[in-house]
Amino acid sequence: MKTDWRLTNQKEYLFGKTLLKGSFKVYREGWEHEHCAFCSERIDSSTTMAYSTEDHYHWICEDCFNDFKKMFEWVVVPLEKI
Repeated sequence: MKTDWRLTNQKEYLFGKTLLKGSFKVYREGWEHEHCAFCSERIDSSTTMAYSTEDHYHWICEDCFNDFKKMFEWVVVPLEKI
């Protein structure tokens, strides 16, 4: 893959992680949204599909997930609603 502006140091904390596939869930009470760890797209309750780490701390939009899934070797747990 060519150098992509979205790639910074995500391999440090996202490589080989198990991701949950579903709709948005807040990480901390009072937070209404998160941002994609790659492109910074807003992810919130209106987002129909996104991916998060098991602790719901890091979020990845569907486009970035599709672009980087092979490179990051993610394991996905499909859930109706996270």
